[in-house]
Amino acid sequence: MAKKAYQKLTSILRKGSAEDFEVFCEPCDRADFRTPAFGYCLDCKEHLCQSCYSTHRRPKPLQHHQLIDNPNMSLQETLQKLSKSGEQADEFSNYCAKHIKEVIKLYCHDHSALVCSVCVALEHVSTSCHVDYIPDISGQTLNSTELNETLKDLANMQDKCIKAVDNLKQSVAKSTTSLKDAESDIANFRKDINTTLDELEREVKDIASTLQNDNNKKLQTTETTCDDINKSLQSSADTLWDLYTDKKVDQLFIELKIAQQLILDNKQKILQLPAAIDIGEYKFEPNQPIKTLLQNEKSLGTIRSKKHMQSAKPINQAMVEIEISDPKYINVKTPSDESDCRITGITFSPTQNQIFVADFINKSIKMIDIKSGVIQQLLVESKPCDITIITGDTLAVTLPRSHTIQFLSFSSNSVSPRNKLRVEGQCFGISHHQGKLAVAFPLQGSLLIMDLEGTVQIKLATDSHGDNIFSHPSYVTTDNKSIYVSDRDKSAILCLDWQGKVIRKYGGIKWPSGIALLDDGSFLVSDYKRHSIIKVSGDCQDSKIVLEDIESPWAMCWCANVSIVCVSRYNSSCTELNNHIELYKTI
Repeated sequence: MAKKAYQKLTSILRKGSAEDFEVFCEPCDRADFRTPAFGYCLDCKEHLCQSCYSTHRRPKPLQHHQLIDNPNMSLQETLQKLSKSGEQADEFSNYCAKHIKEVIKLYCHDHSALVCSVCVALEHVSTSCHVDYIPDISGQTLNSTELNETLKDLANMQDKCIKAVDNLKQSVAKSTTSLKDAESDIANFRKDINTTLDELEREVKDIASTLQNDNNKKLQTTETTCDDINKSLQSSADTLWDLYTDKKVDQLFIELKIAQQLILDNKQKILQLPAAIDIGEYKFEPNQPIKTLLQNEKSLGTIRSKKHMQSAKPINQAMVEIEISDPKYINVKTPSDESDCRITGITFSPTQNQIFVADFINKSIKMIDIKSGVIQQLLVESKPCDITIITGDTLAVTLPRSHTIQFLSFSSNSVSPRNKLRVEGQCFGISHHQGKLAVAFPLQGSLLIMDLEGTVQIKLATDSHGDNIFSHPSYVTTDNKSIYVSDRDKSAILCLDWQGKVIRKYGGIKWPSGIALLDDGSFLVSDYKRHSIIKVSGDCQDSKIVLEDIESPWAMCWCANVSIVCVSRYNSSCTELNNHIELYKTI
């Protein structure tokens, strides 16, 4: 920049004759005023009169402009100073981010930082840092390996950006095609449903039509038979009256006996005719499974990643052996906590390195960053018990003492309350799957399946024989097929389908507490009394202790993205134990 200014000044000075070297103020010159120059602005590349010079840096955008201000300087000296200052102005045009009025002129090798003189005085003193004046070391930059490598890195980074965009475009194109195929499958599925329903409707209507035709046939048969009987009876009555009138007693006697036999014969015929009581009234009774399905299902289906579909494993697959690493301990007690913690609920964020815990004693929900250990805390209205992820930014928490399910929003650095659902009873364990909540009520011995608006779809308390399904249901976890419930008093894990039928049961446990479903269809359950964590096969036929001598394990969750099991512990006589959660990496 300053070199161009120097060339401009030189060209201006060369315009006149040797005796016409006087330089004038360029801003004034544009306003048709000829005023001798007093100084020069290196940034504007213009000569300034004394008035323009003195006011030049008053506007905020011009505050950092560099001025040459010696009115007694000869033109040759001005050129020389401008020439000498050229390289400095060119090089030192970057201002310090911390000290905005200071130009960057120095480099700290220890911190790999470009700094100004104020930075050096305050943060990079010579006794602790190796600091160089940039012009002293900048000459070696030309043709240096560092410059070449940096240029290569810049080119490589550009290539990576281009490839990232190209790859994403290809993926988006494939995804778009797959979604269009999915839309077509949805339409075909709907057509299949419509075809099936049309067939079922036709079958029911055919039954109604058959019943109607049968009624019509019975009526027609009865009308024909009774008409013939009436005709024969009327003929016999007419004959008897004629013979009675004519006093033909012999013939009258004979016709009387014939009429009596006719009455007997027709009485039998009438008895064989359909009676009115045989013609019933009807009503349509819907197929109960279909009716229940339409009432309970809120979706025609789901759009699922092909990767997840390919990796899905059957529930009855043999249990896969796993190894568990030594634990990583995270202290969840904060300075604002009034008491030691009691973590009764845990869940992972599916997309970020965050764990959410429900601290029953301190009436708070805590969001913990796994990497940094930073904790964000939100106080709730009453003691929370369990917690579950609803979406990528929404949680649901049970507050049993206020008979409430509290929804929360979360981001990378905050948790905030949203709406609430009032429930009838003290809710404890909670799990969410595809718009449905499964909520345990220990004191009522029941489990409710409800939507996110709080509408109860199924209440499970007794089976078809009237026997209680649960004694003390505590924790709940779910997948697309099943609901798993830990029942402390039954010393069992109950597995139900989404219609509420108990389909499996695991009883090899003393005091079941937290449950976590794994990728292979099996699940982990903490045995509070036996101080162990057990892995149970999906069909509940096989089990193995995977962690033992873990004192008083309580709540538990599993994060598939990072293959980590998170466990809390609760022991009333060892409060320090309660202030930590433990992370176990599975292999």
